[in-house]
Amino acid sequence: MPQSLSKVYLHCVFSTKYRTPFITDKVRNNLHGYIIGTLAGLGSYVNEVYANPDHIHILCRLPRTITIAKMISITKTSSAKWLKKEGIKNFKWQGGYAVFSVSESIVEIIERYIVNQPEHHKNAVYKDELRRYFKRYKVDYDEKYVWD
Repeated sequence: MPQSLSKVYLHCVFSTKYRTPFITDKVRNNLHGYIIGTLAGLGSYVNEVYANPDHIHILCRLPRTITIAKMISITKTSSAKWLKKEGIKNFKWQGGYAVFSVSESIVEIIERYIVNQPEHHKNAVYKDELRRYFKRYKVDYDEKYVWD
C-alpha cells in the first residue's frame, strides 16, 4: 500500500495584537497544553512551545494534510477563544505570523532557544528578535505590515 510521508519542522512565531502583554503566568502553562492539544488534533507533533506575555514560539511538525496557513489559523483562532474563556476578555493575536523551516540538525538548538525565552527576553525585545530571524532567513518584509 502506498504511503505519503513527511517530517517538516516549523518554528512559528506570532504576537498578541499590538504586542499587548496579555499572557500571564496564571494562564501560560494551560495555554501551552491547549495549543499542544490543538496541534495534535491537526496531526502535528509539538516539540516545544513558550508563550511570552506578548508573543509565542512554537516548534512543531507540519501535518501532511493541511497548509501552514490553515494550521496557524486554527491554532490562533481556537487559542484566542480559549484565552477569552479564561478571563482575558479583549484577547487577540496579531493578524499575521512568521514561520521558519528548521533542519533536523538544529531542532535541539531551537528547542533550547524556546525553553530559554524568559532569560532571552531580559535583554531583547520581540521586534528585534524577529528582525534577527528575518535577517538570518533572508526574509524580505515591510515594517508597516509586520507589527499589527
